[in-house]
Amino acid sequence: MGEVRELSERAWSGELAGTDIHPGRALVGLEEFDTGLAFMSAFSNVAVIDTAEGLVFIDASGPFHAARLHESVRAWSDRPLHTAIYTHGHIDHVAGLGAFEAEGHSQVRVIAHAACPARFDRYKLTNGYNGWVNMRQFSFPKPIFPKEFRYPDETVREERVLEVGGERIELFHDKGETDDHLWAWLPTRKTLYTGDLFIWAAPNCGNPQKVQRYPREWAQALRKMQALGAERLFPGHGPPILGADRVDLALSESAELLETLVEQTLALMNDGARLNDLLHEIKLPEHLLARPYLRPVYDDPMFIVRNLWRLYGGWYDGDPPSLKPARDADVARALAELSGGARRLAERAQDSAGQGDFALACQLVEFAWRAAPEDVGIGSIRSEIYRSRAELESSLMAKGIFGAAARDSDPSS
Repeated sequence: MGEVRELSERAWSGELAGTDIHPGRALVGLEEFDTGLAFMSAFSNVAVIDTAEGLVFIDASGPFHAARLHESVRAWSDRPLHTAIYTHGHIDHVAGLGAFEAEGHSQVRVIAHAACPARFDRYKLTNGYNGWVNMRQFSFPKPIFPKEFRYPDETVREERVLEVGGERIELFHDKGETDDHLWAWLPTRKTLYTGDLFIWAAPNCGNPQKVQRYPREWAQALRKMQALGAERLFPGHGPPILGADRVDLALSESAELLETLVEQTLALMNDGARLNDLLHEIKLPEHLLARPYLRPVYDDPMFIVRNLWRLYGGWYDGDPPSLKPARDADVARALAELSGGARRLAERAQDSAGQGDFALACQLVEFAWRAAPEDVGIGSIRSEIYRSRAELESSLMAKGIFGAAARDSDPSS
């Protein structure tokens, strides 16, 4: 059994409880799963098909593992790269083609969804912001985000069937993590390539620092995949799932998780609830989140609720003062004055943290710090509270944001 297959078994059995999806933790290596069909495990993954006309990639991995992708593929096949399909335009899926195009063979054909070019255009407009997001999310030492992108040569809107060297590849569009997402079905091989519609974690459908995502449509896509009866699932991140029963269960329960969040959110919204009510009243399906492929290690299910609110209700959260709010610093100073000073607020925050109420502790210490940002002692208390909260969180998103907050006010930083 190869390393990738072994990882697949260990992941399915639940042995990887402490593993999250992170550029520095992905198993990197290529393994053949069928004649002419290989899977490159990396951040992100790639399916590689060796056809009579040349290689076909489904996804192209990212900048962290582009060199290893080229090295691994070339150790497996010397055929030129004929076609590369982006499942979507996220950087970790589109940055591994440079070395193959530099080989000097005929032009590589790149296929993506019709919305992908606009995504790349937007990335150029928000390059600085995306760099700051990466710094917070992945604890990078400085903002990092590329400025150049390999745009697609051909685009797909809803569906397309490709025939390359005798290999049939069926492409389907469904909104999910992005509006430009494609997924692939290899009918003769009974193999799905899901892209980021499956990532060995609770769906990354609420990321607080990213643009709109689509939980309901995502669930519908998973149900479409389930109906195909796949015997092999290649995900965008994490190891393959092997066996029809396992594939069916993973797709079904992933869809179920999203479906219950959508149903509960819409029911409360339709009853006139505010966003804050939703965040405290929605019941999470803990039996699903305990599955090894649905653990909330990357995104947080309650962030999905926020994204649903934004999708169906706009940005107003139902709290009248938030419609046209006062400056945060002004509110903080007023509360500090009423509380007997900013230091008193910070001490109250420490008490709340000591009792395990970190949600309240963070709000109180944030008011204290904004009322007296020059107070080194308050900055230290704030850092301590956020650092403790980050350690308690399971999702990489929450850990990254709370960790960044801790560093912001740490006097030793």
